[in-house]
Amino acid sequence: MTLSYIRPVLTLLLLFLFSVSIQAQTKVSGTLMDQKQRPLKNVTLKFKSGKDILHTSSDSSGHFLLVLPKAGNYLVRATAVGFIPFQREYQIPGKPEFLIDTIILSSSNEELQTVEVIGTSKKKYYGDYSFSATKIASLNKDIPQAIASVSKELIADRQAFALADAVKNVPGVTQNSYYNQFAIRGINQNEEGAIINGMRTRQHYFLQPLTNNLERIEVIKGPASASFSSVDPGGTINLVTKKPLSEDRKQISISAGSFSTIRGALDFTGPLNKEKSLLYRLNVGYEDSKSFRDLQFKKAYLISPSFSYIPNEKTSLNVELVLNKNKTRLDRGQTIFGAIAGQTDLQSTPITFSMGASNDKYNTQDVMLMSNLSHAFTKDLVFNITYMKQTWDEDLQEHRTTNAYGVDEAGKAIPTVAGLRAIQRQQSWNTDNISAYFNINAATGPLHHKLVVGYDLINVQRYRGGADNSAGGYRLKNGRDTSKYDPLKKDRYLFQTVDDITRPIPNVAHFNLAKPAYTLRNLSEYIFTQNEIPPAYSVVNGVYLQDQVKYEKLTLLLGLRQEWYEDYSNYQLSNEKRISRHKLLPRLGITYELNSNINLYGTYLQGYQPQGNTSNLVIIPPPAGTNYKPLESDLKEIGAKSEWMNRSLMVNVSIFEINQKNLLMSANDPVDLNLLIERGAQRSRGIELEASGFLLPNWQFNAGYSYVDAIITDDNNPILKGQRVQNTPQHSGSIWTRYDLNDNRTFKGIGIGAGIQYSGNKLPWYTRDFSLPAYTLLDAALYYSPPKSRVQLAMNVNNVLNTTYWVGAQSYLRLFPGTPRNVMFNATYRF
Repeated sequence: MTLSYIRPVLTLLLLFLFSVSIQAQTKVSGTLMDQKQRPLKNVTLKFKSGKDILHTSSDSSGHFLLVLPKAGNYLVRATAVGFIPFQREYQIPGKPEFLIDTIILSSSNEELQTVEVIGTSKKKYYGDYSFSATKIASLNKDIPQAIASVSKELIADRQAFALADAVKNVPGVTQNSYYNQFAIRGINQNEEGAIINGMRTRQHYFLQPLTNNLERIEVIKGPASASFSSVDPGGTINLVTKKPLSEDRKQISISAGSFSTIRGALDFTGPLNKEKSLLYRLNVGYEDSKSFRDLQFKKAYLISPSFSYIPNEKTSLNVELVLNKNKTRLDRGQTIFGAIAGQTDLQSTPITFSMGASNDKYNTQDVMLMSNLSHAFTKDLVFNITYMKQTWDEDLQEHRTTNAYGVDEAGKAIPTVAGLRAIQRQQSWNTDNISAYFNINAATGPLHHKLVVGYDLINVQRYRGGADNSAGGYRLKNGRDTSKYDPLKKDRYLFQTVDDITRPIPNVAHFNLAKPAYTLRNLSEYIFTQNEIPPAYSVVNGVYLQDQVKYEKLTLLLGLRQEWYEDYSNYQLSNEKRISRHKLLPRLGITYELNSNINLYGTYLQGYQPQGNTSNLVIIPPPAGTNYKPLESDLKEIGAKSEWMNRSLMVNVSIFEINQKNLLMSANDPVDLNLLIERGAQRSRGIELEASGFLLPNWQFNAGYSYVDAIITDDNNPILKGQRVQNTPQHSGSIWTRYDLNDNRTFKGIGIGAGIQYSGNKLPWYTRDFSLPAYTLLDAALYYSPPKSRVQLAMNVNNVLNTTYWVGAQSYLRLFPGTPRNVMFNATYRF
């Protein structure tokens, strides 16, 4: 047979095989609705036949379409947040198209899991559920308390590698400094530790954690002491980590940009066996960057593997490890010397100006091991237990201002030199958390109950071996030093002549403000005062009972928590002292379903925060055994939560009042830097608006506005009563939006992002001498995903107009300027 005959035969054969293949495939379609005949978007459908498993999801009209490779029996499972899973076996015939009858999903306040052991594959800017706020897996809409959520998608689109960049879209949350410190609803956070997956940690205060291992960031507004122990009155930032997925997903991301910044991240997840009962996830993050600030840099990495074991529908187990390691320098902010209250320009020194030495360092390492187990004895009785172990180590060496000029032999200030102190500090902390509780579903007549009965144990220990060395002041002839120069006793001091000025020799060489220079300092030249950081220990035991009672459209959330707190100074030493406290904390919330879109709610909460020897670095621990009064607070809040456009758009509004008393503040005493004063009381009132979601399938946004009227209601200084609280703006707001040009042939694959952030003026933390000006920032982004590729390229330009602004301040000596215009490029590959 010649070649001319072979070609037609092969062509006919290929056409025949192709037609057989096409005929073997079946297009399966259908629609998903809720019980009120509304279409359901983003419902996940799984078709399983033997070893073959195919996935799809419903569109904004509730429709789905999937091409099956062959006919046969398929087990179809449909799942969505807030709905009872649907499961049914279908006989799919061998014909080109097959229409499945409309699938109806029944509403449920329960999530697919009692505790969060499996991740979510949804891609939107906000989270619509919470496990931690009530310890009942619930939609945020059904929780009678304001909860703002920032999703991993919003974090990624904004290239928000640090926590402060991620939460700037949350209404009522403002950054106070470069530290891991924020004001929420006009109340400054007390660094009692961060909340991770609903568990308390002893997180580092001076450094913000990386975000690449976070599924979402929840900001639970107001005191949440009924859910968490010893939390801030303004609100709690709960960091929810990524959990394994049951489908293979891999992503690698590389970023580079301004200030010599290089970042990398990977996120791998999927099943480890055919049954998909064993899942894994691995998140790795790395950053090597400089800063617009002189002397500053950051080298950090994060490694976080996690595993979920789900042998059956009744039992699930998750184990997760997070290793954070940071090498940087502690940035105390911009310093202005010789300022005149209310007159000195904040730009009299460059915003880049930083004081310190080239061999300063701030190194931290924290390791967290988290595990949780959930077992359903019956569908109405589920037991959950979670354990967290965290160790945190700090190694600090810094040169910082003494808040004073150097002086000449007559004691007169020399305005061209600033005094410096040298600090060395090392310490280690350990935190253990156990949370065990039962979820019980019950009914009494027409009332439906969701009960939570539980026990919490939290202990924090500062190990012995911590030490703090400090050097400052002026050198004496006897080889010692004194903290303050006394010209009447100048015969006791050593002197030197510099620039024709005779001056006492400082223990730590002064910083030349006229000619700033960063050098390697020789610490062996200093006379240090050596101090042991005394070991400390605190333990909290809490038992609680909570009942979510539902009657038709009305739901009551009632809770009581009894807490016992013990705090030990000089722990296990001969002079050990103990402070004991206990408190009964009530919780009351009410939610009314006005219609299928809107829930109205009201809530009353109390907060309780002992102020003892294991307190943080902001509130300096009191002398051993000092019995400071606990910080007490309460929240009254009403609001409305709503969902629109087939649950693709969320709009919330809340009106609140928070009162707190027994505040401790720095006395700003130049001699005793640790001296504290009790302020008295403070009140915050305000309104918050939040909206997020999709305006079109290719256009989503996140926006918020906050008005906060925070005033001092009682103080040992009567002049301050009725005056505005420091470190919080009255008005603040932001919006971020992304629009993808999917429908345009020419520009297909291109996305545009833009954002505006506004923050009103605010007072510094420790003084009322000046006001930080209001500011408005404009950000922009451009995205490109080549058609039929798995790559996304992005360019983010932050502070497009190069606005000069300050995110916070403590005084003229510690200003925290915001970052000028900067550009970040990113390439992400998914496979």
